[in-house]
Parts: sequence; structure tokens; C-alpha cells
Amino acid sequence: MTNNSPQINIKIQNEDFDVSKEIKILQQHNNTGAIVNFVGVVRGYDEKNDQIINSMTLEHYPGMTESEIEKIIVNCFKRWEITCVTVIHRVGNLKPLDQIVFVGVSSKHRQNAFDGCNFIMDWLKTKAPFWKIEENNSEKNWVSFNDSDNEALKKWEK
Repeated sequence: MTNNSPQINIKIQNEDFDVSKEIKILQQHNNTGAIVNFVGVVRGYDEKNDQIINSMTLEHYPGMTESEIEKIIVNCFKRWEITCVTVIHRVGNLKPLDQIVFVGVSSKHRQNAFDGCNFIMDWLKTKAPFWKIEENNSEKNWVSFNDSDNEALKKWEK
């Protein structure tokens, strides 16, 4: 699969992912000199509400979710010299410390990969259509957007 055109891989899935396997896919591009990735996991504690989290259920709207993520990635390609991007986001019921999201970015040079990964993750947190329900003991609560996530977008709105 070695080539020179930018590549986009988007997966929305219930099953876990293998970070090593995903990095090897990012390495297959001829112009890759750097790979940066982010792996998010389900927290087991909600500091804001001082509660233990037993599980989190993620829902999405198939088709719309992938389309919104693709728009974020295309915008990333316009800003930096990126060779390949993989975004994997899990849905369904997840337990604390389960992997929830993988963002992998490859580029010729490290700064482009760092910036691209950070950019995608910031936009993914606020603009990708996922709905989250946290369960703690017998209560279920919808997770609202975090003001700090919206603040993080301001650095990219130049």
C-alpha cells in the first residue's frame, strides 16, 4: 500500500482496536517520516460531579458521523503536509480504561504530525456527532459538552 497521495481511514466500531496494527498502516506511506497518535480511554471517575463512572455508552448517527469526521480530516490536510490520517472511534457500552478513540497522523515531518493530531482531536471532541451516557451505580446521565473543549478550538480558528 505504499503511495504518495494523502489517505483517510475512518472507522466507527464496537470492537477494540490494536494501536500497533494501526501505526503499521500509517507507516506504509512513502512520504512518512513521523507518526503521532492519540489514544483516549474511558475515565473511571467524574471529577466535576465527584462520582465513580461504571460505564459509558456512546451512540452515533451512521453516515453523518463519518462525514463530519472526514470534513475535519480534509481541513487538516489543507493546513499541514499530512500523508495519512486514521480515526477510530468506538461506540456501544464501554468500561473504565477501555480504549475509546484513536487518532493517528503521519507526515514527512514531526511538527505537522503533532499539529495535525492535536487539531483533529480538538475538533473531534466538539464537532463529531457522538452522544455519551455515563452510568454510575443506578444513575444514567447524558454527558454535556465541556467548555474547555470549546476553548481549545479557538487556537485553530485563525
